[in-house]
Amino acid sequence: MESNFIDYVKLFVRSGNGGAGSSHMRREKYVPKGGPDGGDGGRGGHIILRGNEQMWTLLHLKYRKHIFAGHGASGSKSLSTGADGDDVILDVPLGTVVKMPETFEDVCEISEHGQEVILMKGGRGGLGNNNFKTSTNQAPRYAQPGEDGDEGWRILELKLLADVGLVGFPNAGKSTLLSVVSAAKPKIADYAFTTLTPNLGIVSYRDDRSFVMADIPGIIEGAHEGRGLGHRFLRHIERNAMLLFMIPADSDDINKEYNILVNELKQYNPELLDKQRILAITKSDMLDEELKKEIKQDLPNIPYLFISSVANQGINELKDLIWSKLNQ
Repeated sequence: MESNFIDYVKLFVRSGNGGAGSSHMRREKYVPKGGPDGGDGGRGGHIILRGNEQMWTLLHLKYRKHIFAGHGASGSKSLSTGADGDDVILDVPLGTVVKMPETFEDVCEISEHGQEVILMKGGRGGLGNNNFKTSTNQAPRYAQPGEDGDEGWRILELKLLADVGLVGFPNAGKSTLLSVVSAAKPKIADYAFTTLTPNLGIVSYRDDRSFVMADIPGIIEGAHEGRGLGHRFLRHIERNAMLLFMIPADSDDINKEYNILVNELKQYNPELLDKQRILAITKSDMLDEELKKEIKQDLPNIPYLFISSVANQGINELKDLIWSKLNQ
């Protein structure tokens, strides 16, 4: 499963050259001075990205390092325009962002099904000599060459589109929750960094409604500096509408852990803090009412719930809370 989730590829793309214009002169038996009749060259093929909601990964592009579009054909006599070069259309998942490799500045983003963006424009076809005739020069014998296409490296990154992103340190119970509330089957084990790739799950809610939950791999302190697998994971959180913080009931200091997580998000991108937040205190089946009361006194000021995925405690209440927040 892990190796199939590819959220980063670097591609060399080249659009097609435009075809040359024709400098043909019309020559027919009864038209001795027929004048210029050279057609225009066809345009070079574009490299086009197209959003596809059926795709979840960039795996299909991992081994296609070089992508070239077709060249335009030259113009010919009788004002015939050359054929356009073949376009190359690359289907990509929604949430794909294209960046320049040196500066990492964003070029474009694909966020809707069927959306098409020209990543590299094909070169324009050259004009045939028919375009250059004037009252003083009625028989031009020159035409334009076609324009060269464009080429270069581009980085494609995928940011997951989910309604709820699960945020927590490794081993906070995120994968377990996702496996309980959805049909997703994330890898679960009792050691840090079990989840090395984000897992998406569709969570069924009452009356055939649903929302998408993403188990984003555990953040560790210093993730915003790229420590651990930090940056690649934090990128996915940017797209979530709501953040569900998950901290285990047996944590030494829930409030402190929460503040570390918030600080990591803030250092990476302060806008993340504008999202709605909910706190789930996981593994709560080991708590009695007295302990819960004690813990409540020192919790951050956001909506919270005590849950246990294993014992199925508080799960329906959590879904209700998420649904009401998503639809405020």
